[in-house]
Amino acid sequence: MATKALFNTVVNWFIRQRIDQIQNFMNHPVETQKGILFSQLFHAEDTEYGKKYGFSSISSYQDFKNKVPIVTYEDFEPYIEKARQGQKDVSWPGYIKHFAKSSGTTNAKSKFIPISAESLEYCHMKAGKDMVSIYANNHPENQLFTNKNLRLGGSSELYADFNTKFGDLSAILIDNLPFWVEITTTPSKKVSLMSEWESKLKAIISEVKNEDVGSILGVPSWMMVLLQRVLQETDVKNISELWPNLEVFFHGGISFKPYREQYRQIIGKNINYYEIYNASEGFFGIQDRSNSDEMLLMLDYGIFYEFIPMDQFHFSNPKVVSIEDVEIGKNYAMLITTNGGLWRYLIGDTVVFTSTDPFRVKISGRTRHYINAFGEELMITNVESALSKACEVTGASVTDFTGAPVFMKENEGGAHEWIFEFSKMPDDMEHFISAFDENLKAVNSDYEAKRYNNMTLKRPVVHIAKPDLFYHWLESKGKLGGQNKVPRLSNDREYINPLLEMNK
Repeated sequence: MATKALFNTVVNWFIRQRIDQIQNFMNHPVETQKGILFSQLFHAEDTEYGKKYGFSSISSYQDFKNKVPIVTYEDFEPYIEKARQGQKDVSWPGYIKHFAKSSGTTNAKSKFIPISAESLEYCHMKAGKDMVSIYANNHPENQLFTNKNLRLGGSSELYADFNTKFGDLSAILIDNLPFWVEITTTPSKKVSLMSEWESKLKAIISEVKNEDVGSILGVPSWMMVLLQRVLQETDVKNISELWPNLEVFFHGGISFKPYREQYRQIIGKNINYYEIYNASEGFFGIQDRSNSDEMLLMLDYGIFYEFIPMDQFHFSNPKVVSIEDVEIGKNYAMLITTNGGLWRYLIGDTVVFTSTDPFRVKISGRTRHYINAFGEELMITNVESALSKACEVTGASVTDFTGAPVFMKENEGGAHEWIFEFSKMPDDMEHFISAFDENLKAVNSDYEAKRYNNMTLKRPVVHIAKPDLFYHWLESKGKLGGQNKVPRLSNDREYINPLLEMNK
């Protein structure tokens, strides 16, 4: 125990040294970002992409915007395929050895995101250390390295293809973690890299139920599945009885709002919750203050950020701004230029700035995941806020949901159709629907206008999901675990129709 305590003290001292560097980019954000942009351009000027778009002649941000196009994954895929097949100097100097395979929200079945040596070390790995550094700085009494950190990744096997490796980002990270992280982490590397979800869950539970877990890291929905299974396999009433030293949950991937009350109940005591904002393409934000729902935009990870106001998003030549010109409260689609060789890449996320000194954001949704069939411009943040209040006034708890439009027919108005999976049913279902509807009106004036006298939009149509409906739907698609998630909103019915069929 004395050795563990000493190790905890030493590690905490080292990681807190990073706080000064974080404070520096908070104090000099514009300069930090300009330095990253021109460093990237210089580094990649002799690549195929750099030569095509004249990186060596770019001398200002305006030049960069004029010469380098905005791209989606589909636009950029030919360059990624060249790198995957072993060609060097495609969009980043040298060979790319790792590709994160991600089933995202693009039209492609799978995305292969390049992970260069620089993006692995100075973005993804650096962010993991920063997550702990920030927490340790805020909680000097922490015991993170006295106890085990429980990590929950996805299907984590790595596969060889051409002269490269591909797999979940979690697999690439686990395969490259330093030894000291492995010492303090559970489950073992062998179990973490298992690919079949159900077998993996059993193996994880077998290992972690006998550990002294102090922190947990993962996507809220899948971590909840694991914790529920842990309770089933043990004789404890709640998680804190099994792991009395559990102090923090680092979570990301989906909104935590619908899960907060469930975690309070299943853990059985108050712990800290810290949100992170990461993806295969990069690590972008970390909650830097306790009891906050904002994340500090991490500006020195080799990522240059640009933003398209969502009211311009569908224009052929939209306005694009750097952090220097963003506005608080405005909804933006995010563009990234990275040290993995992505250039002005439209990641698909939308964010809202809550502060510009320093730059803090909230994730507001996806560029494809919204409902705007009738001009209502309904974003996921609107829905989560309304849902939270409807649950509060009716005593309900929702684990998963999805929504889509019901389109107008002849003289009939349209509607929004929802499937909610409840872990605790509302006291009164009609009251729940009314409260959800009224709170949507309160947070979205466009929705309120379309709901006026039921002229354009009728009252929401709500279905109660069978137990584990969404779990079985993801299972049928081979998307259990990891960063896989239920699409909350869709402007068409591609997700809700098969779910309704399964729910019969």
